[in-house]
Amino acid sequence: MTIYYSLTFMLLAAEMLTFAGLVVPFPYSVRKRVFGFLSESPIVAKIAYGIKISFIFVGILFFDALQRMFRITAEADMAKHNQQMGDVRTETSFAARKFYAQRNVYLTGFTLFLSLVLTRTFAISLELIHSQEEYAKLKKAGPSGSDSSTQKKAREYDALKSRYDTQVTEFNQLADKYNKVADGKVDKKRV
Repeated sequence: MTIYYSLTFMLLAAEMLTFAGLVVPFPYSVRKRVFGFLSESPIVAKIAYGIKISFIFVGILFFDALQRMFRITAEADMAKHNQQMGDVRTETSFAARKFYAQRNVYLTGFTLFLSLVLTRTFAISLELIHSQEEYAKLKKAGPSGSDSSTQKKAREYDALKSRYDTQVTEFNQLADKYNKVADGKVDKKRV
């Protein structure tokens, strides 16, 4: 295996270990500290930037390996069609080249795929921690906040009830005055 595919394999192994570390069920306080450090540390940000650049190279390797695999497969099919595979060594050589090309495609493809999985898993875990913090804040503020809102609603209800009672009394007084002024004469057209 060439050096760049060896480095790609080491990157894949590091990604697998990182993923295992991300999904291990740590206590909330430990998880909060670790993810806080990972998301806020400038050193970790520089390392992540370097790794993102390396994924660009892995992507280039992936497309190169994919192209090589298609070319070798086409050559093997052409040789079988032209019946140039009479020799066992030639057939073994084509099979070995095809195997190495496929191995390189899978190696680079899984490395790229796991990088996407790691990014999303980290984002989901960070979002979960923030949601748990918000939940704790709301839970802490909940009982006192609900008591004050209940008291506020009760005061508003009492104020509205007193205004209603005042308006009903004024309406009754005006209705009595109107009845006295009208002296029982009701306009038939209005009724």
